[in-house]
Amino acid sequence: MKFNRRHFLGVVAAGSTGLVAPRAFATVRTGEPPALLGQARAALDAHGAAITHRDIVGIVDFSLPSAHPRFHLVDIAGGRVGATYLVSHGRGSDPGNSGWVERFSNQPGSNASSRGSYLTADTYYGKHGRSRRLRGLDPENSMAFARAIVIHAAPYVSPVAALTHGRVGRSEGCFAVSPGTVDELLAHLGPGHLLFAWK
Repeated sequence: MKFNRRHFLGVVAAGSTGLVAPRAFATVRTGEPPALLGQARAALDAHGAAITHRDIVGIVDFSLPSAHPRFHLVDIAGGRVGATYLVSHGRGSDPGNSGWVERFSNQPGSNASSRGSYLTADTYYGKHGRSRRLRGLDPENSMAFARAIVIHAAPYVSPVAALTHGRVGRSEGCFAVSPGTVDELLAHLGPGHLLFAWK
């Protein structure tokens, strides 16, 4: 599958006149393997019966701060990143709004991110526009569907926010991405794929 190789810094340059992107933003370049690839492959094997499409996986590296593009779409056969995006974490995971995940929770009402393996499900149109439902496959995220943890767009996730505030906004535990990238992301990570989130 060919990705639209829209580079993060190119988006920043186009949308944020006068801002200079720090070198730290180049954490994973397109084509390089992400740090969590081995764990994502193990998760793919562990949940193989549930995963219909094994070509592309989503990997969210919550060890990185939210100012970094940390949602990677990976060609699993070649182990290479095809595209990478900014993504939020839950405010219950970062109560001080530092931009760093401090803890995870699977509990309803926690407003926290959950780690583990997710199965991507159908799309729907809700208050955040086009979104994709997720089903948690592990004990750490088994309540994801009941908690309405989904992939959706949010205006508080943007390159400008990342550069000016050193972080993007927080969700209620959902994987919120920039409105300008959500359609591309959902097109490549359709139903039946693995989304693996860890720290």
